[in-house]
Amino acid sequence: MNEEIEARCCSRCRQDLPRTAFASNKSMPDGLQAYCRECSAEYYRQRQEAKGKKVRAKVPVPPGHKRCPQCEDVKPHSGWERNKSSSDGWASYCRECRAERNRISYFKRKYGLTPAELDVMIAEQHGICCICLAAPAEHVDHCHETGRVRGVLCFSCNAALGQFKDRPDVMRRAATYLEGNAWKPTLVAPGVYQLPS
Repeated sequence: MNEEIEARCCSRCRQDLPRTAFASNKSMPDGLQAYCRECSAEYYRQRQEAKGKKVRAKVPVPPGHKRCPQCEDVKPHSGWERNKSSSDGWASYCRECRAERNRISYFKRKYGLTPAELDVMIAEQHGICCICLAAPAEHVDHCHETGRVRGVLCFSCNAALGQFKDRPDVMRRAATYLEGNAWKPTLVAPGVYQLPS
């Protein structure tokens, strides 16, 4: 008798089903689970719900597609990054959700900010840069010595602070220069300059 077409009775639903309807279990005499796959899934769901845990419903996924656990959308493989270490060769989350998760992780790791705290900072600034008061606030500015977050700036103002190396004295001279009070240091000795007061 061929074991592949031999029927077997499920201990739970008491139906005679083909052997392919049962998962393998090496500790059993015939090498199969006592419950069929459907009964095993239902039993697992009931046990998890009894513990107060939620079990997500099984969603049919067509070939060439994958379901994202965050947005719960079924998307084609073109919406996923490759991942050689995963069992199916694709990342766990779709491109959009993965980018959002990486963004949240970056702000938490680098600045200690959650998305809600960042949104509050931007709202306190009315959504505009603290320095130029014109461009939208999009870049977190922080002190490179202490790591303390100072505010949210536009790209240009944040880059300008970096170019001035966060030195207030240099920025004050730059402001004086822009206001038309141009001055030049006086050479008093080789390599020694005197700055006007």
